[in-house]
Amino acid sequence: MEYKDYYQIMGVGREAAADDIKRAYRRLARKFHPDVSKEKDAEARFKEIGEAYEVLRDPEKRAAYDALGARKPGEDFRPPPDWESDYGGRVDPNAHSDFFEQMFGGLGRGRGTFRSRGFDTAGHVEITLEEAFRGTDRRLSVQRVAVDERGHPQPATQQLNVRIPAGVVDGQQIRVAAQGQPGVGGGPAGDLFLEVRLLPHRWFRAEGRDLSLDLPVTPWEAALGETVRVPTLGGRVDLKLPKGSQTDQQLRLKGRGLPGSPPGDQFVVLKIMVPPAANSTDEAQYRQMAATFAFNPRAAMEGAS
Repeated sequence: MEYKDYYQIMGVGREAAADDIKRAYRRLARKFHPDVSKEKDAEARFKEIGEAYEVLRDPEKRAAYDALGARKPGEDFRPPPDWESDYGGRVDPNAHSDFFEQMFGGLGRGRGTFRSRGFDTAGHVEITLEEAFRGTDRRLSVQRVAVDERGHPQPATQQLNVRIPAGVVDGQQIRVAAQGQPGVGGGPAGDLFLEVRLLPHRWFRAEGRDLSLDLPVTPWEAALGETVRVPTLGGRVDLKLPKGSQTDQQLRLKGRGLPGSPPGDQFVVLKIMVPPAANSTDEAQYRQMAATFAFNPRAAMEGAS
């Protein structure tokens, strides 16, 4: 089904007042009336103009149409779920387009008051990893479209308290029931869907519920397999390094990621940091190590072309 932009057909803006729409209809109706117009598509245009005016002059139909949101004329379009059943009627298909018939059948020819559920809306909320770990509350400003007594859509802002549960992951959607667009004709409101976006962290990287952390260690801690303190979102823990650990070696702290069923893990990526030779004493110690250790990290490359 092709979407029809009734405002474009009438040549008025979406904020046009009822009097402006009426004047536009009279002007266009005179221009394209089949009995007087010389335009080759006069009959089709006259029918299209009449259909657009039938929707935009009626406050309930206009409010329902505006709730669909703006789309490109001719764009493939399907009514939202339960839309047609909420109207409860049909109109003469010879008098209206398929678009009008599916969207406004129950409102045609005095069939009663239109009642429909409001549309779902979407937004996003940014939180820190610490907030994702523990859960948090957010006070958000939500933009909505209210309908005034003349049936005109009016922007409205509402303050909303939202609970972000512990264990949410980046990209997860949180459903806030009945906080979307208001219904029409007393219908229930739609839902608000918030996409969670995790802010970058100084140390941790998140992938789903798993976390990664680059951990600086000294050469002797790595060589001797010392126990080191490791930060996690739940507090510092002790980690025993394997003897002879190497840079970029990855160790796992099971269940230390974001909470859930099951919880994520925290992966510790070792980064061996070499102390600088800041003075002659440091240099002497390094020269002693070089003489003491029979270690050549490039041995496998010897003789390679």
